[in-house]
Amino acid sequence: MAMIRILLVEDQTLMRQGLKTILDLEPGLKVVGEAGDGEMGVRLALELRPDIILMDVQLPGQGGVEATAAIGAAWPEAKVIILTTFDRDDYVFRGIRAGALGYLLKDTPADTLIETIRRVHAGEVFIQPQIASRALRELAQPQTNPLTPLSEREREVLVLLAQGSSNREIADRLVITEGTVKTHVSNILAKLQAENRTQAANIARRYGLAQE
Repeated sequence: MAMIRILLVEDQTLMRQGLKTILDLEPGLKVVGEAGDGEMGVRLALELRPDIILMDVQLPGQGGVEATAAIGAAWPEAKVIILTTFDRDDYVFRGIRAGALGYLLKDTPADTLIETIRRVHAGEVFIQPQIASRALRELAQPQTNPLTPLSEREREVLVLLAQGSSNREIADRLVITEGTVKTHVSNILAKLQAENRTQAANIARRYGLAQE
């Protein structure tokens, strides 16, 4: 039996340690990395290239959905299972659209978690039955490009933002004031419904406006 290598991305130490104990006791499963926030989760995922990533939704800094999207943008073959306490439609839909292949609640029995890990590793997609029907209805809806409402100038600002440029660097590059850049960034975040610059940059990359 080939060993399934797992990365845990969970900010609660007790939960993370409990999951590690359960998974390491299971034949064929091995936790190879642990992260307590989204940024570290992305970094370790791309460094370790685990077979499965168990990803919490609510994390300090970069959230689990955004981290999932960032991992998928850089490594499309990644297999992420979202594991959360929140049975909320928006988390489910955003997680699936970000590229997650599984969605489980934290009150899931250990044997169901282990079975899901094996199924996703084998190439299946698994969402708990009570939320699967809602997810399928959502995915059946046509997707719109979130970049469409952006003006040409806002797109230029977003590209530079996604490249890691500061407001001052963007202002110098586009020959505009720093105050104008701040206004553009605020408008971009509002139009993309992004909580911060990192989320906006991830959306830009996901829809081909910017590259890593």
